[in-house]
Amino acid sequence: MTDRQWSELLGTIRGDVAPSMPVGFIIDSPWLPGWYGTTILDYFSSDETWLAANLKAMREFPEAMFLPGFWSEYGMCTEPSAFGVRCTFPQNEFPHAHRVLVPEGEIDALPSPDPRTDGMLPFVLNRLRLARPRIEEAGHKIRFAVARGPLNIACYLMGTVEFLTMMMMDPDKTTRLLNKITLFLRQWLELQRETIPTIDGVFLLDDIIGFVGLDEFRTFGLPAFRELFTTDVAVRFLHNDAQCRVSAPFLTEMHVNLFNRGFDISLNDLKTMTGNSVTLLGNIPPRDVLAGGTPADVARAATELLDGLREKSRVILSCGGGMPPGVDSRNIRAFVDAVRGREGR
Repeated sequence: MTDRQWSELLGTIRGDVAPSMPVGFIIDSPWLPGWYGTTILDYFSSDETWLAANLKAMREFPEAMFLPGFWSEYGMCTEPSAFGVRCTFPQNEFPHAHRVLVPEGEIDALPSPDPRTDGMLPFVLNRLRLARPRIEEAGHKIRFAVARGPLNIACYLMGTVEFLTMMMMDPDKTTRLLNKITLFLRQWLELQRETIPTIDGVFLLDDIIGFVGLDEFRTFGLPAFRELFTTDVAVRFLHNDAQCRVSAPFLTEMHVNLFNRGFDISLNDLKTMTGNSVTLLGNIPPRDVLAGGTPADVARAATELLDGLREKSRVILSCGGGMPPGVDSRNIRAFVDAVRGREGR
């Protein structure tokens, strides 16, 4: 993000209303390789390709914030790899992290990873360190420490059904596993901040909190996220594009001040649920409209989203979730221009 975009983001979080509504998108490996014209494996394994793809997106759409910006990652394998999972990397398909905890009794024997040395984390961080001079020469800065959330990682370690079942049947083991993961994540986020001094935001992604009930969220999700977001950074950003009716009322208690979710709940309803205290990033349908629609469809959806807002503070217009595969430049341009009032109004 440029200094101007960062200032705009901070102002939006404070509640400032700019003359033009801000636009932003989460971009990473599901979208960037195909849009740039390379394979997913080349995007992961070539620092030059990774940097060029990110810079191209930012140069083509300078009006949009791309979040978190220069996301160094290996898909869902990034954090689970530090716990010793086997990772599969097809040439042009999403990578997969295979579960490592089969019996629940292995939880206490699970090693506590060192983010400085374990799994793919050193490669993630070194890519940022090596690319930082060129990123800053292009007028941008690395702003966010990024990680998958604790419930998300737990599901990759032992399987989603198995973890959710353990949550219901054995709360003590669930707590021990989440405590171990949360401690690791805190160390990982702190290491990113120590290595890249321009970082002043934390970005966590966890869809599993959308699959649990109120009691389970209060018992397991809320304490972990409150621990991770209790930090002195300016932006505390959470992504969950599964259901959020259970967790959204607790965003302020989690210390979240920027939230991205899906599109089944309107921004107006989310503003009511959060008391307009959290900045919302969203939320036209990502697959069926932003990726699958025509430019006219996208412009119409963006215009309806903007015109339907009852209160325009603390909103960054986007899709409901991250940028999906298959979105082409014409549709992104249609969205930006519709919001800016140049087309589609």
